[in-house]
Amino acid sequence: MEIVYLLVPVTLILVTIGVVVFSWAVKSGQYDDLEGPAHRILYDDDRDMIPEDAKTEAQKKAARPSKTAPEQSGQDKTNDNGQ
Repeated sequence: MEIVYLLVPVTLILVTIGVVVFSWAVKSGQYDDLEGPAHRILYDDDRDMIPEDAKTEAQKKAARPSKTAPEQSGQDKTNDNGQ
């Protein structure tokens, strides 16, 4: 029974801390827009994050003619019989 004299004040202190932290979060705008960041990530445009030299490298690679699939993989052109 003597532990109750300790647990009640500790509980009241913890509840008070929780209420203060929650009120601070509400006042600072933590709960203003809950869905905005979730939608913003879906419509994010990554092009502005790519450095300019990476853009030019990507454009150079896109301008090069692509090779055919067997030449890229190192396979020689053989028929189904292995000839």
